[in-house]
Amino acid sequence: MRETWWPASSSSLPRYAGPVSFFRLPMLADPAAVDIALLGLPYDGGTTNRAGARHGPRALREASMFIRPYHHVTRRSPYEVARVADLGDAPMNPIEVGQALELITAHYAGLRAAGAVPLTAGGDHLITLPILRALAQDGPVGLIQFDAHSDTNDSYFGGHRYTHGTHVRRGIEEGLIDPKRTVQIGIRGTRYAPDGNDFAESAGVTTLYIEDVYRLGVAGVVERARQVVGQGPAYLTFDVDGIDPAFCPGTGTPEVGGYTVHEAQAMVRGLAGLDLIGADVVEVAPPFDPSGNTALVGATMMFEILCLLADARAARRG
Repeated sequence: MRETWWPASSSSLPRYAGPVSFFRLPMLADPAAVDIALLGLPYDGGTTNRAGARHGPRALREASMFIRPYHHVTRRSPYEVARVADLGDAPMNPIEVGQALELITAHYAGLRAAGAVPLTAGGDHLITLPILRALAQDGPVGLIQFDAHSDTNDSYFGGHRYTHGTHVRRGIEEGLIDPKRTVQIGIRGTRYAPDGNDFAESAGVTTLYIEDVYRLGVAGVVERARQVVGQGPAYLTFDVDGIDPAFCPGTGTPEVGGYTVHEAQAMVRGLAGLDLIGADVVEVAPPFDPSGNTALVGATMMFEILCLLADARAARRG
């Protein structure tokens, strides 16, 4: 039996007591000791409007202490099949984008070399790009993106190419993301121009606008996403602004008319069995939600994704 670690039990140690870590798991420094590494990435230097996602990892850690170890639908726990621990926060530079991207890439390359699958709490959505630079070294991967925005703009503010609204385009251009194996779920909202999504569509990205989500329903979205991504390696990125701001007001670029938290959980849950090599939950900005509910939603989605990653890791281990 492989050694695994379990969260501290709230029946013996109250949730408001003891160290603050993701899901009350041990905090470790050695990525070689884990199957899945939980990390914070407190960076929002790619934000173009409302900053605050740099405070997301701390809030997500605190909110995750509400999460119990067993999933109520599957009645299974990710800790049964994978060694999971909190590996702290990834290094970055909060005031210099270029160096931040380099530091993040180098850190995640170390995780990959150690065999640890990363699940990251952001941070703004730009963090996905340097993570993929580290993980997609063997060729482009599929991408499952829950989001209100396509994030395929070219530049902002006179030619700045690295923002939370350009990372998917950069990932495609750099050969990190396979656009034919990319599905974006929940896209909506006003645009800068009528051709605002032309790059994604011409590149072959499958765009499921929010109207498509409600036309297809949860089962239809899951079927389409699985069809697009296939059996190859894929990365899952979950922007909380994909959820309607009635449930997640604490985010930098809210868009009304999104899916509910339950629908998001069901869609993520339906991706079980895909070959996921990593994931992130991004754009939780606690200053815009004093209630803490956005962080709780983000932590809940992290647990749903953790369950997928644990099964994928166990499947690769055989």
